[in-house]
Amino acid sequence: MKQFFTFLSFFCLIVIQSLAQKNSEVFKTLDTELEKARVELKTPGFAVAIVQKDQIVYAKGFGFKDVENQVPVTENTLFAIGSSSKAFTSAVLGVLRKEEKIDFDERPGKYIPELRFAEPWMNEQIIVKDLMAHRTGLPRHDFSWFMFPSESKTELIKRIEFQMPFTGLRQQWYYNNWMFFLQGEIGARLTGKSWEQNVKELFFDKLDMTRSNFRIPDMEKDGDKSFGYSVGLEGKTTKMDYYNIAAMGPAGAINSSVSEMSNWLITWINGGKFKGEQIIPEDYVKEAMSAQMVVAAGTPSEEHPDVQFSNYGYGWFLASYRGHYRVEHGGNIDGFSASASFFPTDSLGIMILTNQNGSPLPGVVRNIVSDRMLNLEPSDWLGETVKKLEEAKEAQAKAKAAGDSTAKASLTKPSHILMDYTGTYEHPGYGKIEIDLKNDTLFVQTGLLGGFLEHKDYDTFNMYLIYQGEPNKDNAFPFQFVSNMTGDISGLKAPFEPALDPIEFKRTPKENELSVDDLKKYEGAYLLMGVQEIKIYIKEEKLYAFVPGQPEYELVNIGEHEFNLKVLEGFKVKFEEKDGEIIAVSFIQPNGTFRGERKK
Repeated sequence: MKQFFTFLSFFCLIVIQSLAQKNSEVFKTLDTELEKARVELKTPGFAVAIVQKDQIVYAKGFGFKDVENQVPVTENTLFAIGSSSKAFTSAVLGVLRKEEKIDFDERPGKYIPELRFAEPWMNEQIIVKDLMAHRTGLPRHDFSWFMFPSESKTELIKRIEFQMPFTGLRQQWYYNNWMFFLQGEIGARLTGKSWEQNVKELFFDKLDMTRSNFRIPDMEKDGDKSFGYSVGLEGKTTKMDYYNIAAMGPAGAINSSVSEMSNWLITWINGGKFKGEQIIPEDYVKEAMSAQMVVAAGTPSEEHPDVQFSNYGYGWFLASYRGHYRVEHGGNIDGFSASASFFPTDSLGIMILTNQNGSPLPGVVRNIVSDRMLNLEPSDWLGETVKKLEEAKEAQAKAKAAGDSTAKASLTKPSHILMDYTGTYEHPGYGKIEIDLKNDTLFVQTGLLGGFLEHKDYDTFNMYLIYQGEPNKDNAFPFQFVSNMTGDISGLKAPFEPALDPIEFKRTPKENELSVDDLKKYEGAYLLMGVQEIKIYIKEEKLYAFVPGQPEYELVNIGEHEFNLKVLEGFKVKFEEKDGEIIAVSFIQPNGTFRGERKK
């Protein structure tokens, strides 16, 4: 009997060694295939990890985390994971629901009392589940946070009231980062801790994710971190600055490695458990990876008849991949792309992180690995993607050639001198745009990004962003300036949200600082139309106009002898000078211009 058990143990050891050797051979050929994908897709570097049940069976880095110094990526290299962060944000609410602190069928305003949406029906009917499944009727409004970032959660909450919907509630799925910001804030209100603290205490600390973090300074001081890069269609690699997502963190602020993110996937594969502890409530896990909203038709294509349906759960996309149920979420943020995916019925998880901006590599690698690990006949995912990139490159070249051949100088002129377009332009759902004139060019500054204007036609200018230190001449935002009843530039319209009409920003002219001595020359009494006397005087170092029977109006200097009435849009006064003396004033308003001569 002892000999039998010795033989059995020996036999088991041989089987285990054989399986390990087989896996080793599989992964050895996988190494070659993944490196080929990196080279052909011109990706600087990436890391991939594969988990089965509760084990990491493969983890490796490819290429370079620091291209300039040729420093290799490892399985422990930190990358920005972008929107792969969203599943963490929603899962916080899943834990709080288990603790009976939140009801997913309640209005979000119950937890954030000051929250207001743009339409009454939104305030009355939107529930927490709608935030989690991108089904509120709101489009992305991404430029509201990307171009106008803020560390103030209060300010961001206020902006939501002025962001218009494009459809009704639950009528159409539409990705929206703002609603994940709100989920993070709901969790913070319920626990009294920040979103970062909630994610760290509920997940990072329990999943041995000791180096994962939320802020650029923490990323920068880590010894094994990746820089981010952009790669043009021609293959040119350019280093990018890290993007500070600020208070929008719950939508995509996490930095992590494939080795630590593997523990996150293991938890989901095992019904919310990690090392025997229930980290995420099991009922929430099932609900989050079940269809809550249809994303698109998701019908099979001719090339891939076995890849179908496209739904969304809570922070996860859902699809059928060649007969296997796949749960996945990508991530994109300046210089980085990601994919976190798992197949719950196959106990398989795949994590890919790369330092290439807007990269196709995570999807290609995910599918290559899926085919191997699920024992499927391999598809040529890499070849298909390379072909599409070549077609995009050709299309871009043709478009540029066509644009160059038809490009011509505008035959029209702006209706005003360039100085008249300067000022502060503001929209309460977005932020402030500053436009200044320097050396005959109008320059633009938002909360974060700069740019410049190039005249296109009449009062329409193309706005080119200066992004990552370079002007983006391939994409322009047309800025259409609008005038008020008196002919002054009163605002601009910009197509910042494709699902809606252009967003209109209201203009406030630049105020010129004049000394009291400069203002004194305007003081005096003026006889308006030879009948009514009005007074111009200085009070508290500011110039005021007083018309009998009306309140006094503060005057704001916007140009030589020209002032706006501070509290009345479309009303201004202009003084006349002769032989160095002010002799008259004109009140210019929508219903006409009224002149008054200065009394001697």
